[in-house]
Amino acid sequence: MDSETRVKKGALDVSIAFPADRSFDVIALGRACIDLNAVDYNRPLEETRTFAKYVGGSPANIAIGTARLGLRVGFIGKVSNDGMGKFVVSYLNQVGVDTSHLVFDQEGHKIGLAFTEIKSPTECSILLYRDEVADLYIKPEEMDENYIASSKVLLISGTALAKSPSREAAFRAVELARRNQVAVVFELDYRAYSWRSPYETEVYYRLLARLSDIVIGTREEFDILEGRPGSDEATVKALFEFLPKLVVVKRGVQGSAAYHRDGRVYSAPAFHTQVLKTFGAGDAYASGLLYALLQGEDVETALTMGSAAAALVVSRHSSSEAMPTKDEIDHFLQEYSERSRG
Repeated sequence: MDSETRVKKGALDVSIAFPADRSFDVIALGRACIDLNAVDYNRPLEETRTFAKYVGGSPANIAIGTARLGLRVGFIGKVSNDGMGKFVVSYLNQVGVDTSHLVFDQEGHKIGLAFTEIKSPTECSILLYRDEVADLYIKPEEMDENYIASSKVLLISGTALAKSPSREAAFRAVELARRNQVAVVFELDYRAYSWRSPYETEVYYRLLARLSDIVIGTREEFDILEGRPGSDEATVKALFEFLPKLVVVKRGVQGSAAYHRDGRVYSAPAFHTQVLKTFGAGDAYASGLLYALLQGEDVETALTMGSAAAALVVSRHSSSEAMPTKDEIDHFLQEYSERSRG
């Protein structure tokens, strides 16, 4: 690769390269939708009458999270050509995400809606409306090579693979990224309702994972990719036969682990905090992780920043608006360290 920056910290050089001198740090591709989060806590959805509206969708949340941390971020996607779509574009612009390649659908497709239920801190669920949604109609010909080439990282969300033409658009974007030495990050983001069968998911997840530099997911999501229950060791062995350099496994309250292709393994704990709801944690985690890696931090520090970001988001009402700043993460880690010593 031509001029590049590497992740280094003393002896913990993990040799993850990102291209230098690009206009963007991260460009995310995939779903942007509307989250309607229950304002009435501690009750089932059928008894909930009041909701608050936020921008949602894993790649949109990660774009917002990395922008709030100070990175230069762009977004590729498609939203409905109505007030809801305009709300998404307006909010992304407000937080500093470039929307020059966020397309308004011209074929009547609506934006996806997610109604969240908050029965208790550990009993949360999401009711989704995802039929014929605009984000799944982004087209391969709408992928701009110059735009993708202007970034250090292209982030792909797994739900973008669930249906054509979004599926072909995602693979086209990855092809353009690899042609231009842009690092590809694949966030598995499995949502069963998006897929016709687990076999379909397995095929397309595996194809894209093999073309990626960094793959992020839960153990359950990696089992979907593998097509059977498995182990981290088997998963990374299979993926390291192809392009991935780093595989990150999220384990919820048990923390997370990262496996580098040179054989080194890194881990970080989850942080215990006051939990309001469980959703949004994974997107915050990916935001903190990517920020740290792009800032040249070692992998263990990146895992820790991801865990801290996730802990902050689960203590707040939204996912997107709850994404923390760097100062908030630093303050959280300092306070947590002081409490642990006390």
